Amino acid sequence: AAELEYESVLCVKPDVNVYRIPPRTSNRGYRASDWKLDHPDWTGRLRVTSKGKTAYIKLEDKVSGELFAQAPIDQYPGIAVETVTDSSRYFVIRIQDGTGRSAFIGIGFTDRGDAFDFNVSLQDHFKWVKQETEISKESQEADTRPKLDLGFKEGQTIKLNIGNMTTKKGGAAKPRVSGSGGLSLLPPPPGGKIAVPPIPPSSSTAIANHVTPPPMLKSTNVSSADILLDLDAPASASKAPASATTDLWGDFSTASSAVPNQAPQQSNWVQF
Repeated sequence: AAELEYESVLCVKPDVNVYRIPPRTSNRGYRASDWKLDHPDWTGRLRVTSKGKTAYIKLEDKVSGELFAQAPIDQYPGIAVETVTDSSRYFVIRIQDGTGRSAFIGIGFTDRGDAFDFNVSLQDHFKWVKQETEISKESQEADTRPKLDLGFKEGQTIKLNIGNMTTKKGGAAKPRVSGSGGLSLLPPPPGGKIAVPPIPPSSSTAIANHVTPPPMLKSTNVSSADILLDLDAPASASKAPASATTDLWGDFSTASSAVPNQAPQQSNWVQF
């Protein structure tokens, strides 16, 4: 009841022309060219309102706002509002008074945009009426349907089976290795140690390993055993500096000066 008492304004146009139209003699549509378009019978303001599901076209005076005529509309398009066949700016409406009498008159707009707004306001209202009717119908059908009882009965239980959650009984959980920030780290790959390539010996070290032994003096008093001992002496002497110092290579001149008392002898060895 409250919604029926509330009246909303859908469209207001300040200029509208009203024409008396001749009665329609056939089933063909109305034609605006049959009217006296240059001499309208009345000029005023048009206001489209809605009250509940019914729309009203009200023709009012521009200055005083006094109601000239009113056309209630139950559906659109329908008999209450019709368009003419030869123009989009003119319409035929059915006006009614309080006693139930009705008459058909023609209305027209000077601006084509005003005619478009008038048409769209009526279309939007009855589109809303159609949606409200469908919603109320669906709600009534839902009330008449038997309601499903989806609640648990007394003693009824359910069982949930969640995948990837099964674990062996007594099995210990594997510890997760996590680094800084709580991120898990992968183990290093096998054989991850990188072998350092050996440093090639320098040229001076290679020469020191092949030091020419000092020449031996020829003496008749030296026995064959002494000769063998003298031959072994340079080999043992060359091993001692290798463990005593890191610089295994010395100058060849220092090696030759280690035997000052021996006289130089002619030999097949080449002096470097």
